[in-house]
Amino acid sequence: MHLVEGAENGFSSIPRGLYWAVVTMTTVGYGDISPQTPLGQFLASCLMIFGYGIIAIPTGIVTSELTRSRQPMAVSGQACPSCGKQGHEIDARFCKHCGSAIHL
Repeated sequence: MHLVEGAENGFSSIPRGLYWAVVTMTTVGYGDISPQTPLGQFLASCLMIFGYGIIAIPTGIVTSELTRSRQPMAVSGQACPSCGKQGHEIDARFCKHCGSAIHL
């Protein structure tokens, strides 16, 4: 942005341009520096959309995994041959109540 906007529009140095980019990508947007030229505004728009993608996509993935991990396990109707209790997960090899082997 230092090269596109220049010092006359507030981007007086490369570190100042990097500061603006970080503030824009993290969606904080203090508003202390803003692009004034059409090319600078176009680049800013692209950077803003990219910043939202960096935040929104991982948030969606994490939320989806948390939701999926909280769903109950599939339960079989087979009773334990030793204690007769039911409610074991489908892939269980041992009874969760008495510890005896479950033969599927």
